[in-house]
Amino acid sequence: MVKPTGFLEYPQEKPPYRPVEERIHDYQEVEQFLPKDRLEIQAARCMDCGIPYCHAFGCPVVNRIPEWNDMVYRKQWRKALALLHATCNLPEITGRVCPAPCEDACTLSINLPPVTIRHIELQIVEMGWQEGWIRPEPAHRKTGRKVGVIGSGPAGLAAAQQLARKGHEVVVFEKADRVGGLLRYGIPDFKLEKWVIDRRLEQMRAEGVVFETGVNAGTDISVKYLGRTFDAIVIAAGATVPRDLPVPGRELPGIHYAMDFLTQQNMLIGGEALPEGGRITARDKHVVVIGGGDTGSDCVGTSRRQGAREIHQLELLPMPPAERTVHNPWPTWPVIMRTSSSQEEGCTRLWSVSTKEFLGSRNGVEKLRCVRIEWPEPDGNGRSTFREIPGSEFELEADLVLLAMGFVHVEHGPLVRDLGLETDARGNLVVDSGLMTTAPGVFAAGDAMVGASLVVRAIDFGRKAAAGVDRYLAGI
Repeated sequence: MVKPTGFLEYPQEKPPYRPVEERIHDYQEVEQFLPKDRLEIQAARCMDCGIPYCHAFGCPVVNRIPEWNDMVYRKQWRKALALLHATCNLPEITGRVCPAPCEDACTLSINLPPVTIRHIELQIVEMGWQEGWIRPEPAHRKTGRKVGVIGSGPAGLAAAQQLARKGHEVVVFEKADRVGGLLRYGIPDFKLEKWVIDRRLEQMRAEGVVFETGVNAGTDISVKYLGRTFDAIVIAAGATVPRDLPVPGRELPGIHYAMDFLTQQNMLIGGEALPEGGRITARDKHVVVIGGGDTGSDCVGTSRRQGAREIHQLELLPMPPAERTVHNPWPTWPVIMRTSSSQEEGCTRLWSVSTKEFLGSRNGVEKLRCVRIEWPEPDGNGRSTFREIPGSEFELEADLVLLAMGFVHVEHGPLVRDLGLETDARGNLVVDSGLMTTAPGVFAAGDAMVGASLVVRAIDFGRKAAAGVDRYLAGI
């Protein structure tokens, strides 16, 4: 057990960020590490709470948080690493980009700042890499079975590694030129530098995982080929269809989906050739980001680094409260006001704003016509529909508009169609308790089956899909 009185003796200390005036001129990671001795003190704040909601309620992969906090406090870092890897394949990634629902479910967060769980997780795994404790773990015995994994994002990578360690031959298909999916192309380097991914991929290759890039499954290789070649298939293609904003003027040049913008910048940093159509750049432009979530925040940070003249971020929902309301109790995810590192770097945030029309010419978008809205109290079913406030219309200058309103569902292309996979009312793949789709031997993991969600949840579903495949191949 961690020090029983630690939470009374030690205040919370968060990891520092690089100064704004320094970091906006590069794409290196923003967050820095706490010194080892001070991190061990932070681990000592983990209390003997009896029921660890951080583990059982807050963490999708059910990390053994109290146990590895105890090991860090006792300076037994290698044991902490073993506990961490027992539940999560990519802790160096979740330790960087996870919003840490575990911390909001920490018992301390009822009335005190929680344990800095995410940063402790990150430093455990980084200690493992630094000390050479993380090595390939190839299977001792091969099964002779072959599994194809479609997609190399967090769900696909977790599924592939788990299956390879069970002794199956695993081939991962990625339609992009490099492996990583959302992790490589969707998340900016200032949150996740790509050498972090490459380091883990080398371990997976040594464990026997084969990566085939530039292959669009269902198009470049047919469903018949997949069926002939593999004993089972895992679809981890993500929810890549973006939500659009079909208002007048949507067709004007200069209006782009957020992921197209973010992907281009990541490709430039990675030295890849950009797709045809020219570069999307925010340099010297009035940028408007529509959408207040993580993707929108990433657009803000990237626009700032590209040299945007002015950045506005619009959100349809009202400004959240500073603290939990009575209808949002611990340990549920707190719907409160948050400011990301990118937003700290400079943008104007507007709440309860709806875009009515894009204005401009054939040369490009020039303005947005917007209106302020209000949200009545929810009805008996907890639903609320906004209404426009009369006389509140206004215009906003814009040379570049980035649509960051989330993603709808997995792409319903040849892969889904030719396999005859059933989808639910929201367009997600239907799966059973073992994550097998309506096609025997075809499984789904991550956003393809639940819609856009967290990286840590995708890892959890990847692990569960791998377990389902293993049972299926064993005839259980």
